[in-house]
Amino acid sequence: MITKNSIENLKNTLDIVDILSTYLQIKKSGANYKACCPFHGEKTPSFVISPSKQIYHCFGCGVGGDAIKFVMEYEKLSYPEAIEKVAQLTNFSLEYDDNYKKQDYTVIESLNNYFQRLLTNNSEVNNYLKERGISSFSIEKFELGFAPSSHETIGYLKNNFFNLADAKDFGLIDYGQNGIYARFIDRITFPIYTPNNQLVGFGGRTISGHSAKYINSPQTKYFNKSKLLYGYNIAKEHIFKEHKIIVTEGYLDVIMLHQAGFKTAVATLGTALTVDHLPLLKRSESKIIVAYDGDNAGLNAAYKASTLLSHNGFDGGVVIFGDNFDPADMVKNRKIGELNEMFLHPKPFVEFSIDFITQQYDLYNPNEKQKALNDINEYFKNLSPIIQQSYQSYVSGKLNISANLVNLTKEHNRYTKPKVQLAQVDIAELSIIKTLLETQSLLGLVLDHINEEMFQTHRNEFHLFLEDKNDPTLRGILLQDEVKIYTPDELKNQLMLLLVPYYNKLLQTITVSKDVEFKEKTRKIRILKDNIESVKKGDINNIQKIS
Repeated sequence: MITKNSIENLKNTLDIVDILSTYLQIKKSGANYKACCPFHGEKTPSFVISPSKQIYHCFGCGVGGDAIKFVMEYEKLSYPEAIEKVAQLTNFSLEYDDNYKKQDYTVIESLNNYFQRLLTNNSEVNNYLKERGISSFSIEKFELGFAPSSHETIGYLKNNFFNLADAKDFGLIDYGQNGIYARFIDRITFPIYTPNNQLVGFGGRTISGHSAKYINSPQTKYFNKSKLLYGYNIAKEHIFKEHKIIVTEGYLDVIMLHQAGFKTAVATLGTALTVDHLPLLKRSESKIIVAYDGDNAGLNAAYKASTLLSHNGFDGGVVIFGDNFDPADMVKNRKIGELNEMFLHPKPFVEFSIDFITQQYDLYNPNEKQKALNDINEYFKNLSPIIQQSYQSYVSGKLNISANLVNLTKEHNRYTKPKVQLAQVDIAELSIIKTLLETQSLLGLVLDHINEEMFQTHRNEFHLFLEDKNDPTLRGILLQDEVKIYTPDELKNQLMLLLVPYYNKLLQTITVSKDVEFKEKTRKIRILKDNIESVKKGDINNIQKIS
């Protein structure tokens, strides 16, 4: 692992303007810099970079952070990967723990190059790919190769003095009763990359009639088929531009769809969509289109995917291919327009799930209809109340029953932090918060006299500050040039301006209240009037608390 001290030293040397200017066109704007936000489409720059605070913030979509956070979000990297990328950009030498060994990917990358060279000279494989409609450009783009006999692969590794232990760690070879053997034999190879473009495994299709038509690399510390999506590294740029992902079942589907212009296509690696895929799908906030075959296996997989995605709040739908045609076949047969229509009008996840459930039962049988309703009600439990209500009448019509029989469950109460809303702005209130963010030693002075209820416009922002002064949603306040940082005397004056209207409002409420006993009401009125007089005289130290 990278040492903490090394990371801190890197951060201390960074200039956020230098880092972000390698990605964006930025212009000076007062003490800060501005650019068009790369995370949402805009023509008027609202993306502000502060060299003094070493942070950025977009007033349009709310993103923000430091230079490392920007690289993480822009290039879709993990934190350690972003650290290494920033270090590379700035020629900074990172330090690693003594027991850390940075993985050497040479063996798997060299084997991939070897497989590609073999495919170039293999007429049988090239004829097969040509028959499937795959162009030479796609072969090169997706780095298709050919794995020869086990003997030839082992010979290549030994002749080039590769560490066989590394090859085993990557799942390229294994040991059996007869010694070492290669895992991929007489197969077209499809290299599989991580989202940040690191080769970690292969898929392989037989050309020798093997019973296992497709195989993948085994599970290793580098390769987890339940977390990876084939083609995502190539589709990533288009996915983030179009905010759409087409999830298919096969490697050839992905290649042919890209070839036809559907460049957001990816595929699962011989497995259904899993919970582990969700973080990758969520990165781009995309609409997900599940494009599966119309056989029983495809329909069941589509139902599982629809349930998983709808229960986790994804937007999108399902496209099912019939007549023994898959996406690759449709591209080969030049049905591009038909494909486009299908992808533009998928069946929504919830609708598909309801239809799938009802198709499992004989709805003319009352007992069967009850079972279908039970399954739908169970499915509804993990949908949001609005989605449930939106499909209540659909279920009612599907089962020909009263809508009241469709159970709507209430959403679990979840505490969510209030977001900073700067549509309505009170500069004085924001200046108090900005002063506290910059000079936290003044917090005691403020909390001795006011609370969040005294803020008329920016109560949520003050609440956020009290909860977590490092909350990233407060960045917008720090980067607003028109918001002041008060001196201690100015801060006291602003506190008094908050206190007078608050005490007057409280005085009015208590005066007309019928729920307070006369003696207690008299006491509180007296304290409030005294407090108002003290504040007007500028003596906030004599303010009394109202219990």
